[in-house]
Amino acid sequence: MERSYESAVALVGRAAGPLSQHLSPYVDSLIRQQYVPAVVYVRAMHALSFDGWLARQRIALSDLAEVHAAHFGRRRRRCRGCIRPETRRRERFDVLHVLRYLRAIAACPDVPRVTTPAVDLAAAYEHHLRQQQGLADSSIARYGRVVQQFLAERFGDADVYLRVVHAVDVINFVRRQAERLRPPGAKCVVNAMRSFLRYAQFCGDATPELVAAVPPVATWTTTPDWPKAIAPEHAQRAIDSCDLGTALGLRDRAVLLILARLGLRACEIISLQLDDCDWDRGQLRVLGKGGRVGVLPMPVDVGHAIAAYLERGRPHCEDRHLFLRSTAPIRGLQPGGDGVGSIVRYALERANVDAPHRGSHQFRHALAVRLLRGGASLPEIGEVLRHRSPQSTSIYARVDLEALRPLALRWPGGAR
Repeated sequence: MERSYESAVALVGRAAGPLSQHLSPYVDSLIRQQYVPAVVYVRAMHALSFDGWLARQRIALSDLAEVHAAHFGRRRRRCRGCIRPETRRRERFDVLHVLRYLRAIAACPDVPRVTTPAVDLAAAYEHHLRQQQGLADSSIARYGRVVQQFLAERFGDADVYLRVVHAVDVINFVRRQAERLRPPGAKCVVNAMRSFLRYAQFCGDATPELVAAVPPVATWTTTPDWPKAIAPEHAQRAIDSCDLGTALGLRDRAVLLILARLGLRACEIISLQLDDCDWDRGQLRVLGKGGRVGVLPMPVDVGHAIAAYLERGRPHCEDRHLFLRSTAPIRGLQPGGDGVGSIVRYALERANVDAPHRGSHQFRHALAVRLLRGGASLPEIGEVLRHRSPQSTSIYARVDLEALRPLALRWPGGAR
């Protein structure tokens, strides 16, 4: 049978097992996500086989779980020989995809979540950070992992009583983490512990002395790393390497221009929505760190690049994110993923740029360096980059060599 969308829909129409009423909507969801017809047909075929096996085993939809997918993958087929290992792997992947879909629409029970008091307290702390402190999701995840590890080491699966936590417990935990982490990672541990203990103090479960017991970690904040800025000619070569005859090239060029001209963070580009483009005023609405909203002017070349992507490159999709994936499932770039970083890496490879750094943040540094050398002050640069602290902007003072040269002391004895 030809592997088309129509044949996949006809295939699942033959289902008569416990999944029968959900397989047609499942195939429709795959088509909406713009999977190619061959993939949709194969997934429909595996879903149909799983439905028939469930019917023969008399397994109800209300009892469906991962164990049944595992048993289905280990079954033996009669009169058709052995199943190849790669076929089994693909079949198991597709069956688990069906199971996730059924759980997403509440057609079968979700995985029972086994928690401990330590996990529950860490979850309550993360909820506090999200609702009361307004931290970014990435920061909440990092802090939550640190707190959960501390509580698990101190209490295991037993009940958590923070009143019995002593300063030595906190100090020893930070020391163990500092031994295996680089200074920035150790600083994150310290910040997480202080934040959590302040939360515990707010709840009445910890004393101010315990909060003060968290030891500092030397991260040499007085001599921060040199800003890793991409050279202007390398940035332009990366932008020019995008193939404007393809949808992928149109998207990548728009992303690279936003990085180079506006200095947005990767997470800010990922969160951009279609409604954030104000074409009448020539502005771009940006959701920054901590949920803060800013409005930036949209340069002409950035506006043209975005408009070209929307007109000729962006797939038709219900997702309102400005930039979408280029392969199925078609949806916005995922927060916490490496979508923007991958765009930068591939562009540098196409342009044959041997840059020591491959991340997207180097474009943000390059914008700050260009503004500084163009006569902008550090407060003005901090306003463009939307820094909350002047200390974040102060690292760019190190690249202004002409301004720093008069501060250098003469060599004792004079030059010879």
